[in-house]
Amino acid sequence: MSTNQLLEAHGKAALIFGAASGIGAAAAEAYASAGGQVMSADLAPQTPSSRVAPIECDVTDEASVGAAFAACVQQFGRIDAVVHSVGVPSVGPLASLSLADWRRVMDINLTSAFLVARAAWPHLKASGGAAVFVASTSGRNGGATATGPTYAASKGGMINLTRYLAREWAADGIRVNAVAPGPVMTPLMASVDPERRAAYAKALLTGRLIEAEELGAAIAFLLSDHARSITGAVLNQSGGLVLD
Repeated sequence: MSTNQLLEAHGKAALIFGAASGIGAAAAEAYASAGGQVMSADLAPQTPSSRVAPIECDVTDEASVGAAFAACVQQFGRIDAVVHSVGVPSVGPLASLSLADWRRVMDINLTSAFLVARAAWPHLKASGGAAVFVASTSGRNGGATATGPTYAASKGGMINLTRYLAREWAADGIRVNAVAPGPVMTPLMASVDPERRAAYAKALLTGRLIEAEELGAAIAFLLSDHARSITGAVLNQSGGLVLD
């Protein structure tokens, strides 16, 4: 099934944080290919295609996040969908982790989700829209030393933030969901040693790394009317690394 069958987005607008590359870029392309208007908010003011409008944004800065929402409304007149696809690994083990590194990763991964969610609420309430957060299997199974303790803790926090917001915002007509991918073939993964990448793939029941486009399609589905009865869900897209 093609992406435009999953999501009809003509006349709608999405603001996607972390859309310069990887999962965020795939989500931006999926929404744009279905006819939606998309703005990419990222530290790197670049986009996956000419169909996506870029804006520079520091997701850890409240004013910068607010400016991204203001720019999206100014350009498109509305916001129907918000995607938070931001995350960096930490460095384990815990004993070697500095407080500064803990705070840095928490700010980028989890505090930014709080800032985005708080800024998104009035816009999504007005449009009856939806939000999707990109979590991780590390938030469900405790993670591993390769991505570190802060990453696992922050993504676990994002999963419960998703569930909390689904309850709080239900009366406002807003749906909130998350995707929890396993190892995904992104530019960051491409920089990993080939032997390690092969080991990641072997750990999955499907025997291969997940493609970013698969996550983009899943996010498109969760934003679509096909998912209008789904809220508070954490979609397990881990290739069998985690079994529900």
